[in-house]
Amino acid sequence: MRVLLGKWEEHAWPFYERYERHIGALSFVFGLIFDSLTLTRVDLWFDNTVFIVHLMVVLGTIVLLYFFESGKLRETSFIGNYTKYLPVAMQFSFGNLFSGFFVFYSRSASLITSWPFLIFLMMLLVGNELFRKQYMRFTFHISIFFIALFSYLIFVLPVLLGAMGAGVFILSGLVSLVLMGGFLAFFVRISPVQLRAHWRMLTVSIGLVYVVFNVLYFTNIIPPIPLSLKEIGVYHTVAWETNGAYRFTYELEKRFYFFERPSRTFHRIAEAPVYVYSAVFAPTDLKTKIFHRWSYFDERRNIWVTTDNLSFVIVGGRDGGWRGFTMKQNISPATWRVEVMTDRDQLLGRTTFGVITASEAPELISKQE
Repeated sequence: MRVLLGKWEEHAWPFYERYERHIGALSFVFGLIFDSLTLTRVDLWFDNTVFIVHLMVVLGTIVLLYFFESGKLRETSFIGNYTKYLPVAMQFSFGNLFSGFFVFYSRSASLITSWPFLIFLMMLLVGNELFRKQYMRFTFHISIFFIALFSYLIFVLPVLLGAMGAGVFILSGLVSLVLMGGFLAFFVRISPVQLRAHWRMLTVSIGLVYVVFNVLYFTNIIPPIPLSLKEIGVYHTVAWETNGAYRFTYELEKRFYFFERPSRTFHRIAEAPVYVYSAVFAPTDLKTKIFHRWSYFDERRNIWVTTDNLSFVIVGGRDGGWRGFTMKQNISPATWRVEVMTDRDQLLGRTTFGVITASEAPELISKQE
């Protein structure tokens, strides 16, 4: 072991120091791609183990750094010889955490409403690569750890409780504060001088993060994680069959695509209904209500006018999402929009299409899934 560490010190570490910026940029890109491919569902043990391990690594590096600073561990000890690697380990774990958060939150987000929060996560992810020296500053990395802890609990508590909503979000914030308070109570035994010196700034920083997260949530900027919209489309018919599959008929998009997709123009014959089908992923055992909000664009007043809020209950567990549809019989020629909403008015996604009165039936494609 000592031989391997010695070779690392002699060859690999100087190389890392020399090309630190380039290595950081490459790890940023490959880390985001890797997380996109490997982190698949918020309710899987593997995905949650990844987050928990990185949170524990961050906690461990913070404790060790200030054990040395307080003199309770000596630089001459075996571990003390490698203290220079602790900020690197902390940075690596923070990078993996915020990369994973970006992957999961972006899957639940509609860019129309959630883009400020996604930009915030991306800034944390990029900033993790740019501001390495900050990882030697106590208040900075405690505050970033609180952001990571809160971000994780926002989506893991609904998975554990099988429910979501404002109450569960408030509980996630309170649990974050309690865990943070417990850690700081333990930390005061390690380095009381450090904690007293930064206590006021630390309290303001954690309090500000807590307030900002609550404002973002109750203004519906934080995506409705752990829900995510897998599919949405407009169809001429949607029917549930006895084998559990759905059968659809739809107009094919006339423009060239590498894959088939339903047309965004609906040619309506006589009093034919219009169907909108969606598939929404939710974790196993989570049960909640979603809405299809139907609106048309009033060109004279230049506004969207809501005509219907049609709801149905979804139950989690299916990889492809819980499938459901709504139908509108009395629909006039216009530009229409159907938004998939939670019961807290959080937007999961939408589809926009034009309805045109046709004199003859359009050519329809049939599929089953």
